Amino acid sequence: QVQLVESGGGLVQPGGSLRLSCAASGSIFSTMGWYRQAPGKQRDLVASITSDGNTNYADSVKGRFTISRDNAKNTVYLQMNSLKAEDTAVYYCKGERRDAWFRRYDHWGQGTQVTVSS
Repeated sequence: QVQLVESGGGLVQPGGSLRLSCAASGSIFSTMGWYRQAPGKQRDLVASITSDGNTNYADSVKGRFTISRDNAKNTVYLQMNSLKAEDTAVYYCKGERRDAWFRRYDHWGQGTQVTVSS
């Protein structure tokens, strides 16, 4: 059974930091990423990382957020610094895997709330 379990969300003041973790089990993922969804808005990509370490970031988080992964632990992290109120959202972890025919399957975690407020 494929599972992605996020942790590390919470309440933080503007300018503060949080580190999110996503522990995966049941599969090896070629690409893992973090997405976020604020109330009334669509779910958007925050950052992604491939199995060989190539990263991609949304413009709004470049220079503030860092994505990393530990392949041995099948875990992806999101270090979030200089947090702003507009970073408030539910953050979701996603893992992408491909079968022998290169068909892609996406798996999602349950989400973790990040609230940036004074």
